[in-house]
Amino acid sequence: MLIGPAILVVFAVSFAAIWLRDRRLQYLLFFCAACLFFCLGTLSQILAVPDGHGPNAITSALLYTLSVLLLNDGLLRRSGQHLNRASYLVILAAICGGIAYFFYVDRQLIIRIYILNFGYGLICLMTAWRLRGLRGGMFAERTLFWTLLAFSVHFFPRTVLTVGVAAPPAAVFGASPFWLALQFSLAVLGVMLALAIFAVTVSDMVADLRHERSADPLTGVLNRRGFEENAQKLLDDARAWPISVILVDIDHFKSINDTFGHPVGDAVLKGFGHLLQNAMRQVDSCGRIGGEEFAFLLPNCDAAGADVFAGRLREIVRRSRFDGLPEAHQLTASFGVAAARRDENLNALISRADIALYRAKRRGRDRVEVQTEEVAVQN
Repeated sequence: MLIGPAILVVFAVSFAAIWLRDRRLQYLLFFCAACLFFCLGTLSQILAVPDGHGPNAITSALLYTLSVLLLNDGLLRRSGQHLNRASYLVILAAICGGIAYFFYVDRQLIIRIYILNFGYGLICLMTAWRLRGLRGGMFAERTLFWTLLAFSVHFFPRTVLTVGVAAPPAAVFGASPFWLALQFSLAVLGVMLALAIFAVTVSDMVADLRHERSADPLTGVLNRRGFEENAQKLLDDARAWPISVILVDIDHFKSINDTFGHPVGDAVLKGFGHLLQNAMRQVDSCGRIGGEEFAFLLPNCDAAGADVFAGRLREIVRRSRFDGLPEAHQLTASFGVAAARRDENLNALISRADIALYRAKRRGRDRVEVQTEEVAVQN
C-alpha cells in the first residue's frame, strides 16, 4: 500500500532537485507540490486520517484535487499559461462540495466516485486542449501531449467499466475491481506522465544551454555563431525559400562611444537589439555579427519583401530614442539587402549583402541598398 506514496515522494524530490539545479524552471515546483499532495491524499485514505468516513472523504478529495490542479497548472506554466486563483477556488468548491453533499445529505458512493474521476478527467482534458500546440513541437513535447491526453481520457472508460452503475460495497471497496484498476492505471499512466515531464524538462534545460551558448549577452539577439547555425539550417530547408539577408550597421557608432562613453554605447546596443527583436517575425533569425553590425535572415521572403522590411525598420530606428543619448540626438542605421541564390553558401550571401551595406554608407548612410545581379536598388 505504501509503494505508491513512496514513488510519489521520489518524483517530488527529483523535481525539487532539478529546480535547485536550474531555478528558471519554476513549473517544476508545481509538479513537486502535486506529487506531495497526491501522496498526502493517498496516506489520508490508507491511514484513515482524519478518522470517520465523511471527514476522510472530504479531506482526501481536497488533497487529490489540489494535486490535479497543481499538476495541470505546472503544465500550463511551462507553456506560458496558468490557472488563476478563481479556477482553483471554483473547482475545489465544486468537487469537495459535491463529495460533502453526496455523503452527508444524499449518501451516494457511486456519485462521489464519478465526481472525482470525471472531474479530474475534465480538468486534464481542458489542459490538453490548451496545450494542443505541443503536437507540432519537438519530440519530447509531442510525447508529453499524447501522454497527457491518454491520462485525461482514461478516467472515463476505466470508471464506467469498473464501477458501472453500482458502487462496490464499502466492506470490500479496497479489493474491488474499481479500486484495483484505479491503482494500476494511475501507477502506469502516472509514471508515464511523470517520465514525459522529465523528458521535456531535460529538453528545456538543453535548449536553455544552447541559447546561452548562442545568445549575445548584451543585446539579447543571437551571437555570430548562433546566427550562422540558425541561418544554415534555414538555407538547407527547401520550405524556407526564397530567403533574404539584411545587414544592419548603426551609423557613427564610434562617435557615440567617444562622445558619451562606452556605458552609453552599451545601452544603445542593448536598446537596438530589443528594437530588432520586436520588429522580427517569429520565423526570422537575428544576430549580432560585429561590434555594431547586425544581420537578419528572412525565410519565405524575396529581395523586394526584404527591401520593404528594411525600409520600415529604418524608419523605426529614426523614430526611436535610446537611453543615455540626448533627446535631440537621432540615431540612424544603414541597411544592405541580398536575396539568396540556390548555389551559394552563407558566407557568399553575407558578402553580397555587405557590398550593398557599404554602398549605403558611401551614399550618405541612413538608407537601404539592395544587391541584385547587376543593379543596386535604393530605398
